[in-house]
Amino acid sequence: MKGSKRFVAAFWIFTALFCLEMTFTAYYELANPGVGRNFARLGFSNHAFHVELSVAKVLGVLALLVPMVPARLKEWAYVGFAINLVSALIAHLSMGDGWQALVPSATTSLLWALSYFFWRLQATPSRPHGSSNTNE
Repeated sequence: MKGSKRFVAAFWIFTALFCLEMTFTAYYELANPGVGRNFARLGFSNHAFHVELSVAKVLGVLALLVPMVPARLKEWAYVGFAINLVSALIAHLSMGDGWQALVPSATTSLLWALSYFFWRLQATPSRPHGSSNTNE
């Protein structure tokens, strides 16, 4: 029981930090007029892509934080965030940006991984030792 409470606490800590970071980047992408140029430099459309991305981030954050959201939708939110973070890393690497440009995405990716790991620990029902379910 103690370990379970620690896993829940770890989940909420990493998820809160991850969601704060995603919310901050969504706000920054909407509030900063230079973001469109930055997206264009990385090879993305500078028109509305950053607006769509920001809206998707906010919806994903809500999916992770609202308890009554079904697990399948939470899983897809995690997938969307993973695609976003990997794309950011690839975009910076392809532009030859230094390691300093990779730190924010890499740090956020670590928070994502820890949030997802602890979420899966909670979402996976424990089974008796030696049992298996081939339907998964």
